[in-house]
Amino acid sequence: MDKHLANRVALITGGGQGIGRAGALRFAGEGAKVVVIDIVAESARAVADEIKAAGGEAMAATCDVTRRDQIDALVGQVLAAYGQIDILCNNAGITRDARLVKMTEDEFDSVVDVNLKGVFNLTQAVAPHMIERGYGRVISASSIVGLYGNFGQTNYVATKAGVIGMTRVWARELGPKGITANAVAPGFIATDMVKTVPQEVLDKFISMTPARRLGEPEDIANAFLFLASDEASFVNGAVLSVDGGLVL
Repeated sequence: MDKHLANRVALITGGGQGIGRAGALRFAGEGAKVVVIDIVAESARAVADEIKAAGGEAMAATCDVTRRDQIDALVGQVLAAYGQIDILCNNAGITRDARLVKMTEDEFDSVVDVNLKGVFNLTQAVAPHMIERGYGRVISASSIVGLYGNFGQTNYVATKAGVIGMTRVWARELGPKGITANAVAPGFIATDMVKTVPQEVLDKFISMTPARRLGEPEDIANAFLFLASDEASFVNGAVLSVDGGLVL
């Protein structure tokens, strides 16, 4: 059976752990050449090495998504190596939680810089190359809290709602050029970020979720794969909730 992403080149940010790692492995398993991007060089290399050990093709790249000079250098490196960029998965994100009255300006700005401007930076950098080739898939990680809000996350929710807004703009602007732009809104996923939440709170989330479990990184990776594939060629501007049926 043909692999869904054969001959495609995929960039995934935050690829060194959690959902990003699962997405990188899933893309590689379906034939993509994967550029594993992470701010932690060792994490990116470990995932790229894991892909290579399984017979896939991967490149590790260290990049701060808030730094446009680093992004431009990375895009040039990828084009020199592979000659094309087909898929961009904007997955990198951070949290700096605090209630509105306690949140510092730095906590607000740092989350916006990574989660919102970082997505803008990468997408703007790769879009001209996708337009030139008449093909592209832009997939950005939002969150269920970007749809419904969440206590103590003014900064994070603002960025995840903003990602949805940008995605819908890009779907309109890039759609005529053969490029789709979609967002995935995960629910509560068993990653290191979520594991810092107290167990009694996680138990509450699980009890509120009809599927009666936390999601696994692979659940989100499967959604990334679908949106990156040709099977999703008519899906554009969508927000795919992957949350086990959770309604906040």
